[in-house]
Amino acid sequence: MTRVRIVNNSSLGNTPYHQLHKCNHEYTKNGIGKVGGKILLAIKGQKKKALIVSHRMPGLHMTPRFDSNNVVLIGDNGILMRTRIKVPIHISLRQMEGNYSKVLALAQKFV
Repeated sequence: MTRVRIVNNSSLGNTPYHQLHKCNHEYTKNGIGKVGGKILLAIKGQKKKALIVSHRMPGLHMTPRFDSNNVVLIGDNGILMRTRIKVPIHISLRQMEGNYSKVLALAQKFV
């Protein structure tokens, strides 16, 4: 039940900046979400998948720690729902395996 903030310009995520949504499920074996992981959110009575782009949990040496847990909404097939990401995202997405090219193309800043 971690609280997350939606940072892309989707209509479901257009809520006041201080309002946070709760994570219902994480698609990992140990239940701990990391950058690049997928989670399930309940937003306005709908279940939507999201991709974690930054988190508050301290990481390894010299990795940034963000003020909030940020996610972008994705469709069931893994494609982003909208066309803009509002905040800087974690640079470790560049080195991860998987299809993150669309997220990297839409990001304006990296940290």
